[in-house]
Amino acid sequence: MDERQARSHRWHDASEAAANASTRTALVVVDVQPTFCEGGELPVPGGNAVAEGVGRFLREHCRDYDLVVTTQDWHIDPGAHFAVDPDFVDTWPAHGVAGTANAQLHPAVRAALDDIDGDIPVVAVKKGAHAAAYSGFDGADTDGLPLDDVLRDAGIGALDICGIAESHCVKSTALDAVRLGYDTAVLGDLTVPVTAELGEAARAEMTAAGVRVRTSA
Repeated sequence: MDERQARSHRWHDASEAAANASTRTALVVVDVQPTFCEGGELPVPGGNAVAEGVGRFLREHCRDYDLVVTTQDWHIDPGAHFAVDPDFVDTWPAHGVAGTANAQLHPAVRAALDDIDGDIPVVAVKKGAHAAAYSGFDGADTDGLPLDDVLRDAGIGALDICGIAESHCVKSTALDAVRLGYDTAVLGDLTVPVTAELGEAARAEMTAAGVRVRTSA
């Protein structure tokens, strides 16, 4: 094989890999944890309803995806991210504390994942042990593999993102996804912002960056 043939072969392999990745989609469920729902340490109004909706969606649509990823805040000592007198912009009350009940996946999501066990690969990603970590891409799986590597190893080229909160961790995850080259959508009916105003700003920022905001239907 001469050099020209070798280059053509490499280009064909790369193009085929890219085409395969573009057809493989993951559902990324961001931080659907009791700590961010009504009754939790940092509740977002509507959080429990989103959790129930995500659970239903998983049961009904998991087979539409090639991979499901869940992310969780899993804070051990995140430094200045926690504050006794938080400003709710850069500092927050303690939440998502590693090992606590409220840092686990919401029961509605956990039950749905148990029901679909074996139907589709599911990867758990935890983030923020020693830092703020708003984006799911700041996290890693149980083997320490960063989320981007998890997705690329699975040949994923497109992401549907849902979870809590639209104005914070969902937005950060979606913006990182676009920056890293993923075809990215946020399922707007399966997320909720901290406030309506922050939600509107988040949707505008995501749309400007190339994220599609659509419904799950």
